[in-house]
Amino acid sequence: MGQLIKLQDYISRYEWNAYRYPSQYMRLKQDNWKKLQYMSMKEGTVKAGEEEHEEQSSTFSKWKSFIKTGNWQTEGEDAADEDNVLPKTENDLKQYFLNKLFPLQLKWATSTVTDVSFMDKSYYQDDTLRYFLQRFPDTYLLMYYPIFNIKKAPIDGEIILLSPIGIEIIYLIEKNHNAKIVADDERTWIVEEREEQSKILSPMIALKRTEQLVKSILSKEDIEFPINKVVLSRVNNIEFISEPFNTKIIGKYNYKKWFKEKRSLVSPLKSSQLKIADLLLKNCQSTSVKRPEWEEDNNTFSVGTEDE
Repeated sequence: MGQLIKLQDYISRYEWNAYRYPSQYMRLKQDNWKKLQYMSMKEGTVKAGEEEHEEQSSTFSKWKSFIKTGNWQTEGEDAADEDNVLPKTENDLKQYFLNKLFPLQLKWATSTVTDVSFMDKSYYQDDTLRYFLQRFPDTYLLMYYPIFNIKKAPIDGEIILLSPIGIEIIYLIEKNHNAKIVADDERTWIVEEREEQSKILSPMIALKRTEQLVKSILSKEDIEFPINKVVLSRVNNIEFISEPFNTKIIGKYNYKKWFKEKRSLVSPLKSSQLKIADLLLKNCQSTSVKRPEWEEDNNTFSVGTEDE
């Protein structure tokens, strides 16, 4: 599950400490997944009222409390979910767990212990954001359309996926399923659908702008790190004569191969990766307000073992 280190211009827990939170997230996620697996096996026995070991019952109570008080439920979730009936199959349990983590990831990406940003609630239903967070390994750090602050001027960035081995700047373009996208020239591309054509601004313009921002930030610290640009469509075919320099064009016919490569990356977090994340975050714009002193921050991620 990828880590959301920056969401537009909202204040992020990761910018508060980019070296601490990625590894902490991975550790706490693994711990809670193990506890949920345990509860999935034991839930029926506990609900039936049969005697359980004191530690097992305590774990069950803490997990239920975690779900109820940890701000897991998203807006619009079915009220029946309040019963917290756990799925029976392994795959369903994994998806259940990922869905419950999603609001917490949004919270980490929009608040710190002392500050909070007012997030657009539509992000709870953002399927693209869920895709990048739920389908990629934990060692991928995601910046979702960050807003950079360069010389006191805000500049919009594209999706940035920071892995232990490189940076991918992604322009996601998806039209109707029967549409075909044609890479035309440097300024415009063409969308063909049912013998009709329309022009769109070339994705390369936005990709190059974000690439230049990232390169300028890293060059100030004499950091060299692989940077690739990606035009990505999971549902449309993209026709092109040749790929632009340092750019991959991924349409629906080669999407599965690209996605498998991302999922197959096995690597721990790297110190260079965290340093780059810290640098990029320091050059992003953040809009937030101070938390009221009396406001309690229910940011529990683990079941009573780690604070925020």
